[in-house]
Amino acid sequence: MISLNFQKSSDGLLPAVVQDFRSGEILMLAYINKIAWEKTLATGKAHYWSRSRNALWLKGETSGHVQLIRDILVDCDEDTVVYVVEQLGGAACHTGHRSCFHRKISGDGLIVIGERIFDPNTVYSKNESGQASSSTAGE
Repeated sequence: MISLNFQKSSDGLLPAVVQDFRSGEILMLAYINKIAWEKTLATGKAHYWSRSRNALWLKGETSGHVQLIRDILVDCDEDTVVYVVEQLGGAACHTGHRSCFHRKISGDGLIVIGERIFDPNTVYSKNESGQASSSTAGE
């Protein structure tokens, strides 16, 4: 198995830049640990470490907007990766936008430049047991 330099980070987390395989658009930035890395390689689906939930996270597990790995780029220090993905469902951001980078600086504020693909209140309002979800950050 291909190993990365997880020891380089004190918390064992490395950044994973996520890029759309068709358009080249940057969809998000997330973090991986050794377990997420191994699950990604084994399944072909993007797995991350959720810092907000302190747990392993299969991207799209709640929303259905799974990321299928098309290619993985590893930097020269083996401490950052780029996941080149097929974004199922059209949205990578838990806010319902295609990209987490859906805003840009304009003057002294931010303006939305990306279209919302889904309503996060509908998608994340209930979990599998029908109860309200406790956290959607990073999903």
